[in-house]
Amino acid sequence: MLICKKIKKRFLDGDSEINILNNIDLQVSSGESVAIIGASGSGKSTLLHVISGLEKASSGEIILNNAPLLSLSENDLCKLRLENIGFIYQFHHLIKELSVYENISLPLLIANKNNNNIIKITNEIIEQVGLKHRSNFQIDKLSGGERQRVAIARSIIHKPKIIFADEPTGNLDKKNAKNIFSLLTDLANFNNSSLIVATHDIDMSSMLDKSLRIKNGSLEEL
Repeated sequence: MLICKKIKKRFLDGDSEINILNNIDLQVSSGESVAIIGASGSGKSTLLHVISGLEKASSGEIILNNAPLLSLSENDLCKLRLENIGFIYQFHHLIKELSVYENISLPLLIANKNNNNIIKITNEIIEQVGLKHRSNFQIDKLSGGERQRVAIARSIIHKPKIIFADEPTGNLDKKNAKNIFSLLTDLANFNNSSLIVATHDIDMSSMLDKSLRIKNGSLEEL
C-alpha cells in the first residue's frame, strides 16, 4: 500500500540546513495500522505530511497505491489524495460556517459524486459516528469530541485506501481520547483502510498493529 525509501526532508534556516527526516524507510500493507511515536518537535507531523503528499520530500521515493508521489504533477497528486487518502488533523480544520452534514459530505461534493449517493453515504457515516442528532448543527455548537468525530467521518467518507491521523486525540481528555481512538480504528478496519497515526500516547499506540518511534529524524521499531 505504502512504500517509502530513503526519505529526507530538509529546511534552510539562513545559511544553516536543518534535517528533519533522515533516510526514512517505511512499508505499510493494505489494512495495516501503524503508530508513529515521538516527542513534540520530533518530526511526526512532517513525516505524515510528506508521505501523504501534502509536502514534498527533499529526496527519496514514496510509492502510494502504486503511484510514485514525488514524480506526480500537482493535478495528479490532488486526484490521488482525493480518491485514496484521508487525513485527520489535531485541530480538526473543519469549516465552522458549515453544518456537520455539510462538512462530512465535502469530499464527495468535490469529487462530483451523484447527489442521491452523497445523501445516502453521508447519513450512513453520520449514524456510524453517533452524530445523527447533531447533523444540522454548526461546528461551533459541538464539543471537542464531537468535532473530532466529524473530522474522522469526513476523512473516511470516500473509503480511502489509507488514513493519516496527526495526534487525533491530542486535545481531548483521556476518556474521550480512548473513545475517539477506538472509533477511528473500528472505521479503518470496517473499510479495510491502512491507518498511520502520529501520537505521543503509548497506551493508544498499543491498539495498533505496529509501533515505530521517530527520533533524530529516523524511525526505529519499538
